[in-house]
Amino acid sequence: MELGQVNTLEILRETDHGIYLIDAEDNEVLLPNRYVPQSFKIWDKIDVFVYLDNEERPVASTDIPYIKKGEFALLRCNQVTDFGAFLDWGLVKELFCPFKEQAFPLKSGGWYLVHCYLDEKTERLVASSKTNRFLDNKVLTVEQFEEVDVIVSHPSDIGWNVIVNKKHIGLIYKDNIFKDISVGDQLKGIVKKIRPGNKLDISLEKIGFRNIEPNAQRILQELEDNSGYIKLTDKSNPEAIKHSLQMSKKSFKKAIGSLYKNRQIEIKTDGIYLL
Repeated sequence: MELGQVNTLEILRETDHGIYLIDAEDNEVLLPNRYVPQSFKIWDKIDVFVYLDNEERPVASTDIPYIKKGEFALLRCNQVTDFGAFLDWGLVKELFCPFKEQAFPLKSGGWYLVHCYLDEKTERLVASSKTNRFLDNKVLTVEQFEEVDVIVSHPSDIGWNVIVNKKHIGLIYKDNIFKDISVGDQLKGIVKKIRPGNKLDISLEKIGFRNIEPNAQRILQELEDNSGYIKLTDKSNPEAIKHSLQMSKKSFKKAIGSLYKNRQIEIKTDGIYLL
């Protein structure tokens, strides 16, 4: 069985404290009474999350935490002690973040993007807000124009740093952001460009012709929601387009051009009309 992950185990026996589960290598772990299902049979299979309890013993839970080993997530700091910070990850025992793993001092009540990993010295699951050290762009596993999973990491002077597919670090430039985003947001993105040094430029919009269809659908939906009319044209201010449709003016013009060509809309001086 693997600490920090969901394991599928078999029910071995029942005790006063709960039921013992066993894996294929005969390793046993206790599932405390509070998590035991109302009805079960010996040798039934059950999915559980395995971690160490307060006495450093492996224990199972049917509650699945907000973050598992190898993942990134935005977690709330419950308390800070002389030993470090303790984070709420959805389990009875809080997730520990040592001072040495804090990019800056964590404060009680604050929300922080962290990475969960197994400390080899203590064999405990711990958190680190030094997320960049768990990312590597030396060997990329993504290609240009590929759709990727993105987690918003932290702002910079030119945009937002993001975690790409839980493996790499990327950047979304300010002029490519057309909706409000915050640290910890999980989004879909596109690899817009791979620059020298394997630096990844990420876009939240699809690139070129790939972007026309979804943006066209968004405009059609906006028209249907507003009785077939929106007060925007190809002459509209980019900020007005961004505010109404969360897209760039360039993407907007491509999309309405496609809709006009397909005779789905009519463009007049006062706005766009649904046909």
